Amino acid sequence: MIKKADITLFFIILIIGLGISYFTLTGSQSGDKVKISADGSVYGIYDLNEDKEIKIAQNGHLNYIIIKGGCVSMASSDCKNQVCVHAGAISETKDSIACLPNKVLIEIESDSKGGDIDVITG
Repeated sequence: MIKKADITLFFIILIIGLGISYFTLTGSQSGDKVKISADGSVYGIYDLNEDKEIKIAQNGHLNYIIIKGGCVSMASSDCKNQVCVHAGAISETKDSIACLPNKVLIEIESDSKGGDIDVITG
């Protein structure tokens, strides 16, 4: 038997879920820089608007990264599962591409400081 409290709880959970989805989907912004980390340390930071091909050879592994048209993608990798290659191109600050077997991480960063504020007190 469905009670009034069950219906109220359903709508509260629905509203909370929609709120979380809204903030998750609208919280990203276009990035300016590409930060590439290899084996836990920063390999390089590159301008997202400058077309470039980057070859990362480390620990016997090889990754090719392409920055083109304001997006970055993992063009090829010698890892077995190829999840990083199939991730496609990214350009938003919340996006990243990780090649876990080869320990390569691609992250989008932004120079604008508007999204960095967590709390304002007064």
